[in-house]
Amino acid sequence: MSKNVIDSKMLSKMFLTGAKNLEAKKEWINELNVFPVPDGDTGTNMTMTIMSAAKEVSSLNDSASMEEICKAISSGSLRGARGNSGVILSQLLRGFTKVVKTNDELNVAILADAFDNAVQTAYKAVMKPKEGTILTVAKGASEKARELANENTEDVEVFCSEVIKYAEEVLAKTPDMLPVLKQAGVVDSGGQGLVEVLKGAFDGYLGKEIDLSISEEAVTPAARSKAEATEEAEIKFGYCTEFIVLLTKPLNVKQEIDFKNFLESIGDSIVMVADDEICKVHVHSNDPGLAIQRALMYGQLSNMKIDNMRMEHREKLFHENNDGSWAEIKTEINGAAELTPTYLPGDDIPLGDKVSMDEPKEEVPSAPHKEVGFVTVCAGSGLAEIFRGLGVDYVIEGGQTMNPSTADILDAVEKVNADTVIVLPNNKNIILAANQAAIMSEDNNDGKKIVVVPSKTVPQGITAIINYVPDVPVEDNVAAMTEALSTVNTGEVTYAVRDTVIDDVQIKQGDYMGIGDSGILSVGGEIADVTFDMLAKMMSEDLELISIYYGEEVDEKDAESLRDRISKEYPGCDVELQYGGQPIYYYVLSAE
Repeated sequence: MSKNVIDSKMLSKMFLTGAKNLEAKKEWINELNVFPVPDGDTGTNMTMTIMSAAKEVSSLNDSASMEEICKAISSGSLRGARGNSGVILSQLLRGFTKVVKTNDELNVAILADAFDNAVQTAYKAVMKPKEGTILTVAKGASEKARELANENTEDVEVFCSEVIKYAEEVLAKTPDMLPVLKQAGVVDSGGQGLVEVLKGAFDGYLGKEIDLSISEEAVTPAARSKAEATEEAEIKFGYCTEFIVLLTKPLNVKQEIDFKNFLESIGDSIVMVADDEICKVHVHSNDPGLAIQRALMYGQLSNMKIDNMRMEHREKLFHENNDGSWAEIKTEINGAAELTPTYLPGDDIPLGDKVSMDEPKEEVPSAPHKEVGFVTVCAGSGLAEIFRGLGVDYVIEGGQTMNPSTADILDAVEKVNADTVIVLPNNKNIILAANQAAIMSEDNNDGKKIVVVPSKTVPQGITAIINYVPDVPVEDNVAAMTEALSTVNTGEVTYAVRDTVIDDVQIKQGDYMGIGDSGILSVGGEIADVTFDMLAKMMSEDLELISIYYGEEVDEKDAESLRDRISKEYPGCDVELQYGGQPIYYYVLSAE
């Protein structure tokens, strides 16, 4: 390969090395978040987004075309996108791959066009782009790429080096664009994450030795260690089944979710990767025929491989891999015998010896169909019960401590038997992923509509659904619910994980912080005092209701004491106390 071009094999390597470098730096990037809260998650969100794509890229064989690699990068990052930073990163990748996928080799001119399209795509995805963020760093890299292309630079190594160098210069200037960054003494965390992706990709181009294996832990949130899992694990499902579906037509998002849900209902250790032409499947089950029969709905089968794990004494191998690391699965799928036959829909499939099967699982009766349903996001058993009591059909566990992905939201919507599903993100860092889910749902054209009411906090979400009126047109309800968001003032109390200065407020590690809609409202050494002071800065004469949701680490008697103190201070307001059970945040308060 000429040093002046990048072929498909090199692009795959560069993408994986970029992803691995981001993964290695994610905790450091988390610490760059302006607010010193224990759930700073920019690095985590960006890593899980890019690792979702890396997982798909790593499943391709070494002869994959540029278009196949670009499809894996684009679709994988799109489905795995989490948080604002993750969604923006997915849009950058989507715009970049849209340009390069039609070329067998990439030169400087094509790369410059791809950078341009990446930035344009990402800016379009953000309602109100803010400079001093990952967008600014991406734009700077694009501008440098265009400048080098206009200067007729041909050497890709020189091009990459100069683009990264300028991106770092732009990143260093982000504190001058956002005063909150300068005061906190940090650069933009999302921008830093993007630079790490670019630097890692360049290392791959230069041939530096990097471990390219993609672990499931890098993609799955809150993964247990393999040692913990294997102590508990037993082989419930005796057959390891792998095959490729030669698709009659591309699977839409609904079909992918349905197929994956079906596989989860009959087994475990599921891996399913699809592009426009093929779908690779790996599943452990007690009846491989069920997976095969379902797959025949979507096309012809090839490269079939069924192993009796008990008979072949493979318990140890699969115990060590728990749900199957991608490196192991990739090796087995790519190494499967090429002489396996292709089966057509309707063919009888010889399955060989069977072990005793579990009884077929009963079909769970679906909820009655209705015109409008609800999906919401929150963390905490108490908050989840509050939403269910208000009529929410499906609660996604997540929020500040774990932003659900676009795929998580689509999966939740699919479980709601309604024509229109209203999604309440309840977190400003989830709104973009929810909007992306709505767009993807429109593209599927499956008749179900997703509408996002952009709630930024749990109290806003509660107020929004309270304002829903049955038998009123959806558009009118959404308008009323959205308008109601502005009537809610929210405050949250947590602790600081590092020393910093925000809005001229000195914060020490271990301090308790009261964070309002517009920033830090109170800092101190006592939870109750910080909460009380925070509320005082939230209040105004026209407010009538104060709601207190106490977290999983707060004693009920302490919460009741705080309620009584607040009731005494604000006798003209109704004060309600409810168990939220939320992690990280001792109290969530609303005043409306």
